[in-house]
Amino acid sequence: MLSVIEKSHLQEVIKLRKILHAHPELSGNEEQTSRRIKAFLTDNKPDSIIEGLGGYGLAAVYDSGQAGPSVLLRADLDALPIEEVNGFAHRSQHQGVSHKCGHDGHMAILAGMSSLLKKHRPSAGRVILLFQPEEETGQGAAKVIADPKFKKIKPDYAFALHNLPGYEKKAIIFKEGSFASASTGMIIRMQGRSSHAAHPEQGNSPVNMMTQTMGGLMSLPKNRSDFESFVLLTIIHARLGEVAFGTTPGKAVVMATLRTYLDDDMLVLKEKSERLVRKLEKELDIQCTINYVEEFPATINHSGVTEWVEEAIRKSKAKKLMINEAFRWSEDFGHFLSATPGALFGIGSGTDQPSLHNHDYDFPDEIIETGINMFYHITDQLVKYK
Repeated sequence: MLSVIEKSHLQEVIKLRKILHAHPELSGNEEQTSRRIKAFLTDNKPDSIIEGLGGYGLAAVYDSGQAGPSVLLRADLDALPIEEVNGFAHRSQHQGVSHKCGHDGHMAILAGMSSLLKKHRPSAGRVILLFQPEEETGQGAAKVIADPKFKKIKPDYAFALHNLPGYEKKAIIFKEGSFASASTGMIIRMQGRSSHAAHPEQGNSPVNMMTQTMGGLMSLPKNRSDFESFVLLTIIHARLGEVAFGTTPGKAVVMATLRTYLDDDMLVLKEKSERLVRKLEKELDIQCTINYVEEFPATINHSGVTEWVEEAIRKSKAKKLMINEAFRWSEDFGHFLSATPGALFGIGSGTDQPSLHNHDYDFPDEIIETGINMFYHITDQLVKYK
């Protein structure tokens, strides 16, 4: 593979990745992570750095001063509430928090792009390196886009990558159209009337509401004619009353995760779920509230950028793996692609690599170079580096 980054700079980027891994921060708390990234970026002399984007987000702007497209490259800042079990020197120093999705590696790749851009400036347009907060909760991208400061960097194109265990290291995984699923958490709270357990007839337990809701929700995806593509509904939590053997319960909660390949199918699944709950609510005289959390749109890759991604794969001398179906996991980069042409692609992190969100996962440093090469060769087709 012909590398576009000097070995000495690559080693600096790997060192940064390990520092970031050792000091992870949860969604919405990425203050020190942002500070470390800013220090690295400052040494690579962007034309401007915009801070406080949607929280602790920041963007480094490399502006040619000439007419041309604005191309945004995005990495994510946040870690997960998972205790690390690895014993290597750069293991997490924050108890119960660790980079188990590889965001430390994503940041390192984008930091490597800043090392390149210090020497190779765009000859037209702008390249924007965006380090986004709160990806894991699905809130960060929307907050960044809603931030008034985002108007300064509103892109014409947007690209991102995600490492993918289970695939050959350095292979590039891609497809047009839906690449990652839409998902949302649904919370249904039920209020009946408690009573003494000896006289359940004097109360109105939500137990039947709870059980019928769970069964009904899980049956919705089976009605295939209602949907265009893949849908999945998973019950992830349920609670009825309290541990009190003398009391008939008066409260219950059911939580479910809804997933679809297409945003339109998500709207249908939510509507049918709500209709089911309201029907049971009326029949069983149980008051219900419905809330949604961690809402991710589908990540839809635009057909117009496929040629650029494939050319970057060729120039990076990477293996190309075209997939037929979208991934079931979600990525809030879909918020950017809802408004801007672009793509999210995967980079293989090893067939024997622990899965994402596993407590012994660690981002493989040997794929950082491939990620940098891909971003460089995609953007070079749009801004032409000097």
